Amino acid sequence: MSDSQPTSVTQAWLESLRPRTLPLAFASIVCGSALAYWQGVFDPAVALLALLTAGLLQILSNLANDYGDAVKGSDKEDRIGPLRGMQKGMITQAQMKRALVITVVLICLSGLSLVALACHTFADFMGFLLLGVLSIVAAITYTVGTRPYGYMGLGDISVLVFFGWISVAGTWYLQAHSLAPLVILPATACGLLATAVLNINNLRDIDSDRENGKSTLAVRLGPVIARRYHAGLLIGSLVCLALFNLIWLKSLWGWLFVLAAPLLLKQAAYVVREQSPVAMRPMLERTVKAALLTNLLFAMGVVLSTVF
Repeated sequence: MSDSQPTSVTQAWLESLRPRTLPLAFASIVCGSALAYWQGVFDPAVALLALLTAGLLQILSNLANDYGDAVKGSDKEDRIGPLRGMQKGMITQAQMKRALVITVVLICLSGLSLVALACHTFADFMGFLLLGVLSIVAAITYTVGTRPYGYMGLGDISVLVFFGWISVAGTWYLQAHSLAPLVILPATACGLLATAVLNINNLRDIDSDRENGKSTLAVRLGPVIARRYHAGLLIGSLVCLALFNLIWLKSLWGWLFVLAAPLLLKQAAYVVREQSPVAMRPMLERTVKAALLTNLLFAMGVVLSTVF
C-alpha cells in the first residue's frame, strides 16, 4: 500500500521535507500575531522571523521523524501511509544526518535573530533561548533516540504544548512583551487542531504502529476511543474560539471561524463512523486544510474586529 519509488532524489527529499505540513506550523504564528495586532503591538519583522523559525522547526521535525522511523524499521511496506525517502532507499542515513545538522544550524541563526530583535531584557533573551533549545530537542527526540517519546504516546501533549501554547503565546509575548490570559484560549485551540492532525495520522497507521512497537496515543487508546478523542479535539477547538470571542473579543467578526465548523463537525462524524484505518488515509490532508482554514478565519476575524 506504500507509494511507488520516487523518480528522483529531489522528489525523495521533498517527500521527507513534507512542505504541505508547513502551513499548519505557520498558523499558530499567524494567530499569535493577529492577537498582537488586535492589541496594537504587532511587529511585522518579529512576525516574519517567527514564521521562518517555526517553518524550520517543522522541517526539522519531519526529517527527524523520517530518520528515527527508518532507523528503527517502524515504517514497512505494509504501512498504509506513504513511505519517505529513507524508507525507499533514496536517502542514506549519512545524508539525512547532514540535513538534520544543517537544519539545526539554520534554526539557531533564525531563532537567535528573532530573540535578539524581539527581547528587550536579558531574562527574556535567556528564557526564549531555552525555549528554542527545548523545541529543537522535542523535534528530534519524537522518534530519535533510545526512548523516543513519540513511541510512548506522548506526542499529542508535545504537539499541544509546542504548536499551541508556546507558539501562540510566544509569538504574542515577543511582540507585546507581557503575559496575558487572553492568549490561552486561542493557543489551546491551535494546539488541539494540530493534535488532531497527529491523531488522524496515528489512526491511519494504528495497526502497523502497534505491530512495530510504536505505542502512539491512538494505539494506547484503541481505535474506538481514539476516534472519539479525535472528535473531542475538533469540537474542543471550536469551543475555545467561541469562549475567546464571548469573553475577550466580543465582536461579530470574532465568529468568522464558525464558517469552518461544518467541515470540522463533518470530519468528526466521519472519523467516528468509519472504523477502517484505510478510511483515514484521505483524512490527513483534509484535517490539515480544515485546521488551517479554522485558524486563518479566526485570525482574520480578530484583525477585522479592529477595523470595523
